[in-house]
Amino acid sequence: MAEEVLISTSGKTTSQLTGSLLAVAFLTSFGSSMLYGYNLAVVNSPAVYIKDFYNKTALRRNGTGLTGETLTLMYSLTVSVFAIGGLLGSVIVGMLVSRFGRKGTVVKTTVLVFIAGSLMGFSRICGSPEMVIVGRFITGIHSGISLSVVPMYLGEIAPKNLRGFLGLVPSIFIGTGVFAAQILGLHELLGKEEHWPLFLSVVVVPTFIQLMLLPWFPESPRYLLMEKHNVHATITALKWYRAKCDIQAEIEEMQEEQRSLSSVETLSVWKLLLDDTVRWQVLSVMVINIGMQLSGIDAIWFYTNDIFENAGIPAPEIPYTTAGTGIIEIIAGLIGCFSIERLGRRPLMIGGFTMMGICSAGITVSLILQLRPDMKRLEVREERKQAEGEDKHIPAGVPFLITAELFKQSHRPAAYIVGGSLNWLSNFTVGFVFPFLQMSAGSYCYLVFGSICLSVAVYVYIVIPETKNKTFMEISQMFSKKEAVLETQGLIHVDQLKLKKMNGYGGLEHASLEFDSSSSVP
Repeated sequence: MAEEVLISTSGKTTSQLTGSLLAVAFLTSFGSSMLYGYNLAVVNSPAVYIKDFYNKTALRRNGTGLTGETLTLMYSLTVSVFAIGGLLGSVIVGMLVSRFGRKGTVVKTTVLVFIAGSLMGFSRICGSPEMVIVGRFITGIHSGISLSVVPMYLGEIAPKNLRGFLGLVPSIFIGTGVFAAQILGLHELLGKEEHWPLFLSVVVVPTFIQLMLLPWFPESPRYLLMEKHNVHATITALKWYRAKCDIQAEIEEMQEEQRSLSSVETLSVWKLLLDDTVRWQVLSVMVINIGMQLSGIDAIWFYTNDIFENAGIPAPEIPYTTAGTGIIEIIAGLIGCFSIERLGRRPLMIGGFTMMGICSAGITVSLILQLRPDMKRLEVREERKQAEGEDKHIPAGVPFLITAELFKQSHRPAAYIVGGSLNWLSNFTVGFVFPFLQMSAGSYCYLVFGSICLSVAVYVYIVIPETKNKTFMEISQMFSKKEAVLETQGLIHVDQLKLKKMNGYGGLEHASLEFDSSSSVP
């Protein structure tokens, strides 16, 4: 049976993209992932109005306004509290997906958006800056959950030949969310002072549409079979999501993975970190998620207007220049989505992080050379290249897709908690520290981002293999072989590897020790 599964799941047959798969990818991304992008950029345009609201409220309450430093601190907290909420959301996502399922978690957590939208929408009427901050915190919780559960859901419902394409659909909607915030923030739309509470609370609209339509679609087949042990529901879900496909072979592949995990329960985060059999997968997820946020792209979305103002761009042109970066993000996201199955995951990550490092250096150079009048325009071009370079590695796209692919069912929820937590901790660090870093380091602050990007690119090149068109079992075995090779290179004798116990995961005892160069050294 194991041999039949290997043949049927590793062959050249491919599954077609169905309307149901595309609809689920669009609905989950539209009502969840897009809000992450929107909330990244939404505080940029009304920053002056929000600060003024904070100052007037303090004046009314205390009889005195806020100092410049206090006002900067409060606004930085408003920006970065979104990441604190995201951290909390990423920590609880494992519990939620195990209890409610993948689709169930997406549907049930929509209530958070309605609560947050109400708080922010009525904050000015109530004269409460606290409502803005708490609303941002709650939207962060929702985004923290969404950034993990949406790629997990899409990765599990997608056939292996479409996993990359569907896994990057959320990244397109993240870019769309950023662009929507930039467009709605124009003075001609919701960029006026009286409209900023409405501007912050618009997030309820796409979530409402998602809530009306998504419950009609099935749960993840892998979740139904491997965690709920419901074969009938699994077959029904696969028929819903597949057009021409050997459903029996796909069920057998899942059952084979389930048998390999028969003695392994769903791991906690602590057990995942202590599991030597997946240490390279865990380390890879940590490096990619930290690198994604410390690349500096979110600092640009949080503080775009301030960055362009410091670059000397005339104030009336800044909102339109900002919108230009958003267009580039969407275009680059589309290119990445339609090319990932052709190019693979590694080239997108390596190329994207490398481009980000180069662009960070370019921004530094352009800021230093601002004494020349034409160099101010150069920085705008470099900022746009920065956004495009980031999208070639797809923020919240490839890293979260890779997290789904590197781990089996028992390890996946804990892996998302680890990756998501580090992602949001890094997001908070950038959002809170960037204004102060900019004041202290000046033009050289971007070199910090550039160094991190280039380091991550080198790591991906050395450690992470290509996972394109591979089953979860095959990916697991690739990392088992890589660990064996790396330990052998570390002067551990090959005979010792044969005695290594893999605790039911990776299965070195079942894998050949004759490794080819393509699977051992990228």
